[in-house]
Amino acid sequence: MAHIPVHILQDRTPDGLQIRYMDQKHMDKEADTMGLHRDDHYIFFLLEGGTASLMIDFNEVSMTGSVIYYILPGQVHYRIRPEAASGWFIAIDTALVSQECRKIFESQLILQQPYALNTVEQEQCSSLLRLLTEKYNAEDNNPFYMTIVQALLQSFLAIAAGYYSQSVGLNLKASRPAQITGQFKQLLNSELGKNKSPAAYASMLNITESYLSEALKKQTGFTASYWIQQEVIMEAKRLLYYSQLSVKEIAHTLGYTDHSYFSRFFRKATGTPAIAFRQKYRK
Repeated sequence: MAHIPVHILQDRTPDGLQIRYMDQKHMDKEADTMGLHRDDHYIFFLLEGGTASLMIDFNEVSMTGSVIYYILPGQVHYRIRPEAASGWFIAIDTALVSQECRKIFESQLILQQPYALNTVEQEQCSSLLRLLTEKYNAEDNNPFYMTIVQALLQSFLAIAAGYYSQSVGLNLKASRPAQITGQFKQLLNSELGKNKSPAAYASMLNITESYLSEALKKQTGFTASYWIQQEVIMEAKRLLYYSQLSVKEIAHTLGYTDHSYFSRFFRKATGTPAIAFRQKYRK
């Protein structure tokens, strides 16, 4: 593939929402047709039982039993083992996810992990998704059709955000360093190809560069420069592994006009030349 495929939710539905229950047979079919890709939207899974494994940005994520999990827009992912699982699949346009919920889902600079549901939580979530599916698939001549669907969807998102805020010690009244970390992460996702300077991100956040790094270090243990480098290297690895772009083309994609500088940067950060990384992981 020349580029990593990006699946656009608008191409599949004008509503910004897809929801369906999937048993083992449907999951196998989905894996065969979807393959490796990114999404321009959120994906949520609510497993009710069984085991499933995903590869997300070079990290294997295993889900067993009753769990909830989400994939962020832009994360490269694919299923890696045909294990038996059943549960719910929900694709949601980013515009339908409130800023309060996005602060929770996007605030972590490390890869999100599955949240294990207890019996009560699992039944509540499953019941809510069953009702959402029924209302979403019903005839839309009810004048409150979209109001009902949106209310149920927002309830699910708020419940999921609440679980994750508890599991990582976050809340909607997060500390200032936590707020800055979440805002920085969102900017990093959208600005990486244009801005690599901590000072640029600090300016966009209306704070000083030193305060940005201080806040990030307090929250994560690392400075702004470290996280910018990590994001650049992760995106470079994605493109080296999953695309046929040359190193020069990847450098330009990431905003580097001097591909030689990019090559030196990649080798210094990873200990491996870009071409060698591609050859090693494509065996």
